[in-house]
Amino acid sequence: MESRAPNSSRKRGAEVPLRVALADDDVLLREALATLLTSAGIEVIGQAADAPGLLAVVTAGRPDLVVVDIRMPPTHTAEGLDAALRIRREHPETAILLLSAHVEVDHALELLDGGKGIGYLLKGRVTDVADFVDTVHRIANGASVIDPALVHELVAARRRDDPLEALSSREREVLALMAEGLSNAGIGRRLWITEGTVEKHVRSILTKLDLADTADDHRRVRAVIMFLDAAT
Repeated sequence: MESRAPNSSRKRGAEVPLRVALADDDVLLREALATLLTSAGIEVIGQAADAPGLLAVVTAGRPDLVVVDIRMPPTHTAEGLDAALRIRREHPETAILLLSAHVEVDHALELLDGGKGIGYLLKGRVTDVADFVDTVHRIANGASVIDPALVHELVAARRRDDPLEALSSREREVLALMAEGLSNAGIGRRLWITEGTVEKHVRSILTKLDLADTADDHRRVRAVIMFLDAAT
């Protein structure tokens, strides 16, 4: 999934090399990336093994783009992401490419909300050199590039979080008409089915939405609230 920002101020002619900073505590991967980028005509202005080192490189060198691992020392949780968020706040003109060994939806979304010039790739995706270099240039020029694995995970998460996912298409129709305030008889007339059939659909809806029959809660109203919340 990709969006572009036309006429980005980062666009440059071939005579002006792209300036990149790298941050990863895996020195072999970091050096490999540096060699790859340099061989493609990209200037690597600095490298860092941790977040403070990256921030120092960015402050001193003002790169066009930083490539940073999400998990870095000392805790290997989100130090790289925290540094990227700080760079985005303090140097919004600097593009950011996050690298990760795993699909980390929450971490990725936190930075991807930051606008253009953002990328998220799995480290395992850095196998096609030409494609990786092209991605680096596109992000530096204002594009947002998201790893397909992350897109898949986001879609799957959306489905898992959808409380209406278990409902059939007919049950969704019934619930939508419930939300309009129709009685079972009114729903039956609208859908050309018997009131008894509507009652069966309503019972199924309430069961699938795990709405317990209690003295305090009106299950029909709660089902409608869930429908309206999922629709927003």
